[in-house]
Amino acid sequence: MSDGHAIADDLRALMLIPGLCGHEDRVRKAIAERLYAIGLETRTDRLGNLITTIKGDDAAPSVMLFTHMDQLGFVVRKIEPDGFVRVERVGGVPERALASQAVLFKIGEGRDLPGVIANKSHHATLPDEKYSVVPYREIYVDGGFASAEEVRAAGIDIGTPIAYRPQCIDLANGRIAGPAIDDRAGCAVLLEIARQLTAHETLPTIHLVFSVQEEFNLRGAVVAAQALKPDIAIQVDLLLTGDTPDMADQTDVRLGGGPGISLYSFHGRGTLNGTIPHPALPVLFERAASKSNLPLQRSAQTGVLTETSYVQLVGEGVACIDVGFPCRYTHSSLEVCDLRDLEALADMLTAALSMIDAGFSLDRDEVTP
Repeated sequence: MSDGHAIADDLRALMLIPGLCGHEDRVRKAIAERLYAIGLETRTDRLGNLITTIKGDDAAPSVMLFTHMDQLGFVVRKIEPDGFVRVERVGGVPERALASQAVLFKIGEGRDLPGVIANKSHHATLPDEKYSVVPYREIYVDGGFASAEEVRAAGIDIGTPIAYRPQCIDLANGRIAGPAIDDRAGCAVLLEIARQLTAHETLPTIHLVFSVQEEFNLRGAVVAAQALKPDIAIQVDLLLTGDTPDMADQTDVRLGGGPGISLYSFHGRGTLNGTIPHPALPVLFERAASKSNLPLQRSAQTGVLTETSYVQLVGEGVACIDVGFPCRYTHSSLEVCDLRDLEALADMLTAALSMIDAGFSLDRDEVTP
């Protein structure tokens, strides 16, 4: 069974580390240290993915179990003469959730600096401005600087990464809020799975991959899959919930309801891609959940795009599925997850991996529900 304290401790620690797309170095270091403590050696590829391999039965299908380390945010686009900083979005940052947010300029360990996304003073807001969203091209970050020279002297320049201020808020009933639940929660789950797998003797070969640049058009996992050539790829990420008033018509997935699988995803906004899982994999997780006496939620969503959308196309095709944890307020500065869902997800994934043996067939004509 999962160690809830370990998952919580890993999640809290990882959420406090800034790791914008393409700048995941500190997160990767922290995860590598934890894997080493478990007894697993790691390697980093040229793009920045962190990989560890647990060698298993060569006759069984090999598995790439992966999640992403990076988070969305901004980079400095322009520095104004008066010291204000203009930004460019990195990833799907929602403009309507930006005003007055606290941010962090990622300059160097021990040298990061805070800033605030400006929000026009309420006393001077005109009637037609009260219900409008400021486009991100018009927003600016106030770091307290009086000139462009001060900004640059502090180590901030064009291209400097900016993330939401790292924080972790413990809510009631074992729920946690923070700016990088997506997908430091997935990282914490994979770390717990790594601990559990050391106690299993019969397993397929399993590649644990902590990928980079997922929020920047899903780049890292494809590179890892091209190198590892897995038969099966299982991606761990969030699942949208429908248990808040604004999401009630979207899905039946609820926070605290346990882990889930995606049966359908399709972005539908510019990037026309998505994932319909290989039919053997939903069956596998249904059996694993039943065997472990765990609930299993099901999701089918338009507007969602994950790395399996491209990993499935590697080589002659990879059998893929998205598996995840319920998450509220996605891509905002404070997402929310439930620790119990993360614990159950780790247990279900470990059970499923232990059921993949030499007799596990990926022949679509042999799959029986």
